[in-house]
Amino acid sequence: MPKWSPPLLGNSGATVLAAYGAQDVLEGPSPEGVVMVSFPTMETARTFYDSPEYQAAVRHRFLGADYRSIIVQGVDG
Repeated sequence: MPKWSPPLLGNSGATVLAAYGAQDVLEGPSPEGVVMVSFPTMETARTFYDSPEYQAAVRHRFLGADYRSIIVQGVDG
């Protein structure tokens, strides 16, 4: 995981669940890497994504490769 990630997540309440671990791709093309982060709510995730701090960092990623970011509602239970 990049060194800037935990400080960037700051007080967002986020928890990193997986970062660039081994993959067993069963269907579709294999992504180069996967990072999965849990946020308290979808609104919190979107606020983090839209924050000036994250947007400043994400620009550098887009210079090097194609990326997809997806926010998915979790299940309660």
